[in-house]
Amino acid sequence: MQTLVQTGTHPFLAQLFAARGIDSPQQLDARLQALIPPNQLKGTEQAAHLLADAIASQARICVVADYDCDGATACTVALRGLRMLGATNLDYLVPNRIEDGYGLTPKLAERVKQTGAELLVTVDNGIASIEGVAHAQALGMKVLVTDHHLPGAVLPAADALINPNQPGCNFPSKNLAGVGVIFYALLALRSLLRERGVFTPQSQPRLDALLPLVALGTVADVVPLDANNRLLASQGLARIRAGQLPPGMAALFEISRRNHARAHANDLGFALAPRLNAAGRLTDMTLGIECLLTDDPHKAEELAQALDDINKLRRDLEADMKQVAIGSVLQKLARNTRMPAAITVSDEGFHEGVVGIVAARIKEQFHRPTFVFAPGASSDNAGLLKGSGRSIAGFHLRDALDLLAKRHPEVLEKFGGHAMAAGCTIRAEHLPLFQQAMQTIAQEWLDDAALQGEVWVDGPLPAQFRSIETAEALQMQVWGQGFAAPLFMESLHVLEQRVVAGKHLAIKVLHHGQVVEGIWFGRTERVAAQTELAYRLETDEWMGRKRLRFLVEAQA
Repeated sequence: MQTLVQTGTHPFLAQLFAARGIDSPQQLDARLQALIPPNQLKGTEQAAHLLADAIASQARICVVADYDCDGATACTVALRGLRMLGATNLDYLVPNRIEDGYGLTPKLAERVKQTGAELLVTVDNGIASIEGVAHAQALGMKVLVTDHHLPGAVLPAADALINPNQPGCNFPSKNLAGVGVIFYALLALRSLLRERGVFTPQSQPRLDALLPLVALGTVADVVPLDANNRLLASQGLARIRAGQLPPGMAALFEISRRNHARAHANDLGFALAPRLNAAGRLTDMTLGIECLLTDDPHKAEELAQALDDINKLRRDLEADMKQVAIGSVLQKLARNTRMPAAITVSDEGFHEGVVGIVAARIKEQFHRPTFVFAPGASSDNAGLLKGSGRSIAGFHLRDALDLLAKRHPEVLEKFGGHAMAAGCTIRAEHLPLFQQAMQTIAQEWLDDAALQGEVWVDGPLPAQFRSIETAEALQMQVWGQGFAAPLFMESLHVLEQRVVAGKHLAIKVLHHGQVVEGIWFGRTERVAAQTELAYRLETDEWMGRKRLRFLVEAQA
């Protein structure tokens, strides 16, 4: 901590950083020069040659994207970046969640071939697409896989493969999002094009223009914010605040009623990302990609409005499904004396596009690894259940699915994902066995302490740091997965409390003799006059006046 203070970090920020494992200024270095070099990421050299040759021969390149926000931003970065580097013959396809399922399948490879593509590039998917890659190559296409998901026992036999988690890759940051991986591929491509004399250091395109999109995808995918990811997000946010963002992102800020000039990570994760993800969940992520791709502000506004409308529908579906899911959990609890170590919920009325976000809500409420299943909606998926899971610290979801597959080979049709989020497909008749098997694994891996759902706090907020200046300094930092935003906790005297909009608790508390307003979103129950609250420090703007408030998140 002293080293941070000596090098100019504010003492209070230094204290908060130190609590998160930051012990040197280098870990906070957000300059682009501090970015881990692309040549340390296995596969970038082969990928650069593949792309450079395709550009030189004017071969048609088709990008195959995932249907979430990370996939949409990765696709946009790929297309914008390749265009900047000289590619003129570009196309993209994004699978429909319901009709096509996840990743590069043989059927999708055939659709790519119909576009005339000679080089197929996956972004944010492909590491599990063994058959899809093989089929694409059999159709005469070369394949570049760029992905960050954890690989299985067998890798696709792609012409080039970039994934920081593949065997033999010594890249220091294993936490790149899909958009970060393709950004690195473009950096390597630009370097090769300089070597070939296509660009000079003075004439080369400024790929840092893509960083707002990289920041959005990185924050949206909730990957751990190690030093390299914080750098990428910080650089992107700095450009967003300076107005250097694509028209589609600007329109999404506007429709979300957020100010891009004061953008912070929460705006990306809780305003822009849900609107983009809604398209992939309920309709077609092509809509989201087109919003991010367009340079026409009027078209961007129209597409952002359409995304906002879809997101409203998503919220309604989510609320209904969450109510049913919680009711199911409570019914099971009524029949048992002990909360299960893992939760599995399914209902015939669930929509497969929203199971992941409902799983996240159930996990947050009960602090248990949670899987939510819905019937497969397409005719090809008759009798199948599509599941999405969200986890808690100490329970690696993909590893759990891998163990379940070894113990019960008949259960999982397919699966994949990360430590904290994963998906799978099972036959409906195997749901009871899946539930029992996941429960057994959770009991083996999680002890009572891990299931308590403890809230990690930074202690009480010192009175001298209760200020708009401190709140804004905190908001300027990049907080997220693995680098949690500061959460303060102390006993406060509640002076007033009332329910607003029928679903939020507005309070006034006394903090070291000063009255401070607070809000507890999603809570309507009153609190005691003297109570211990966990809260975040933030600024709010009302009637053109900036004010400080406590954002309450928990109660002791």
